[in-house]
Amino acid sequence: MFVIETENLTQDYATGFWRKRRVRALDGLSLQVEAGEVFGLLGPNGAGKTTTFKILLGLIKPTAGSARILGAAISEVKMRARVGYLPEQPYFYDYLTAREFLAYCGALCDLPATEARQRAAELLNQVGLAESADKQLRKFSKGMLQRVGLAQALINDPEVLFLDEPMSGLDPLGRREVRDLIVNLRARGKTIFFSSHILTDVEAMCDRVAILNRGRLIESGKLSEILKTRSNQIEAVVSGINESALAELRKFAAEVLPTPEGARVWLKDDRDAGQLLEITHQAGGRLVSINPVRESLEELFVREVKES
Repeated sequence: MFVIETENLTQDYATGFWRKRRVRALDGLSLQVEAGEVFGLLGPNGAGKTTTFKILLGLIKPTAGSARILGAAISEVKMRARVGYLPEQPYFYDYLTAREFLAYCGALCDLPATEARQRAAELLNQVGLAESADKQLRKFSKGMLQRVGLAQALINDPEVLFLDEPMSGLDPLGRREVRDLIVNLRARGKTIFFSSHILTDVEAMCDRVAILNRGRLIESGKLSEILKTRSNQIEAVVSGINESALAELRKFAAEVLPTPEGARVWLKDDRDAGQLLEITHQAGGRLVSINPVRESLEELFVREVKES
């Protein structure tokens, strides 16, 4: 079952004052997101990511095309009770405390007062804000506000979660906590649709990704499928070798990078691995690791965007 479906989704905006012209922010986007997966929407600034979110959440109407969430048209109001959303730049009532704000969000979702307060306490603990629960939001840092935003997106225990740049403003520890939270939500059967510029986080969490550029879909699929292995090239790490051995390796290796312990060696072909081992052992060193060279998500992203 597809939890999120878009078909030929298109969005045009009018720009200018006297002479208005049409700018296409989204151009025929067709996507399917399956139940229980983490789906990453990637793209440079202005690619159409936030426009996609706004259409799916009913904040703007598309110029053309259609979309469905949980089998319902995006115009259906009842379906919204099963969805959570964190915008890219959230703004909250900053005179409220974190606990009061989440209880208020729970009331908007028709949660009984007792249940809303209980959910607020649980979520503040999950996002690492239990000690700041009774502090006014105006005294929160950007990273703390982002955590509050995540908590409010979860207050109604949604089946589908839309997160627009959820790692924005978070320090490395905060990013790790949010990653763990998203992984736990997936384990509970939730579907997460999110965008991010932090590609290492996307690569660590996502089952599938889609890459947008200038409003068009340029790549989509499972990471294991789209991150291709580069022919026969392999990377080896060796330790305990001397300068003489490094010189021998440079004669046939694609690249040799000395390290304090030894060297990282990139071989053009896996058939050169035997020669690498022989030189390493003769120098009294050892092979630490050897792996095929796989294209990283960052390399794929840059290549696809430039080519498009």
